[in-house]
Amino acid sequence: MRYLFPSCLGLLLSPAAFACTPAPPPVHDIDANRYYVDAHRSIPDPVLKARNEAAVKPVNDYLGTIARAASDWQAGRDPDGARCALAWLEAWAGHNAMLGTMTTQQSYYTRKWTLGGLALSYARVRPAAAPGQREAIDAWLRRLADVTIDHAEQHKGVRNNHYYWEGLAVTAVGGVTGDVRYLDWGRKVFRHAMGQVQPDGSLPLEVARAGKALSYHLYSAAPLVMMASILEQDDPALERLLKFSVGNVADPAPLERMAGAPQEMPSRVPGWIAIHERRSGQRLAPEAPPADNWDARMGGDRSLVNPLEHPRRG
Repeated sequence: MRYLFPSCLGLLLSPAAFACTPAPPPVHDIDANRYYVDAHRSIPDPVLKARNEAAVKPVNDYLGTIARAASDWQAGRDPDGARCALAWLEAWAGHNAMLGTMTTQQSYYTRKWTLGGLALSYARVRPAAAPGQREAIDAWLRRLADVTIDHAEQHKGVRNNHYYWEGLAVTAVGGVTGDVRYLDWGRKVFRHAMGQVQPDGSLPLEVARAGKALSYHLYSAAPLVMMASILEQDDPALERLLKFSVGNVADPAPLERMAGAPQEMPSRVPGWIAIHERRSGQRLAPEAPPADNWDARMGGDRSLVNPLEHPRRG
């Protein structure tokens, strides 16, 4: 990654310790690397994975801090959280961060994951933004949404979970800025995803991930449940996907037969289920969402209703 001025990330110890320090140096270019080494993209090389994690750590740390500050402010845990989150967003917006060279497909993945998390976190604190901050941050997020769409449309390879996460990133930008073009593009992605769901609820492109088939069904569901809530889209295909995925957490035998491999098993249904349950008004998982229901790529605290969501009324 290329920085626009010397790094001070060594000074940053924990979210609580650096939430209100000056923002870290903006990352302009992202140089991530692929780390799966088999044809099914199911077996990671630990050395390559560690290299990728080191490469994207500055971006992930930046997103994590903003998500924590924004969630804490919305929840009333940190009265200064909005000021800090907005200052960090404005700092990178002013330098056109993440709009430089993406050296690999993994670099594009990192950027779209980060964009989605930033837009969802920004939605929590945007009401506290000064007019100048709002203008600068909105414009930056729109530019990132534009390049995300451009990449998705120009690289029409496998439309798997990555396409759904691109859809969430752009949808979230549309929701927080009020720009209908991005919401419309998100609807297109959502419709495409629903068209991929089979009658049994499976996603063929994720079944192809061998031992990670269950992990990638659950990972695919995450952006789709948030998109469904933001866009107010209720679709039987989404319900089939969620029931299939949740059912295989309890008993992976059906998916193991389909994928031809034992599954990497999660300890429970992921916390994105809270978003779906708010939207549907129904309990789908056998247990409540985890107490620490955190995912920076989904705007931080998933048990705290994001302002872009449309929960069920009544």
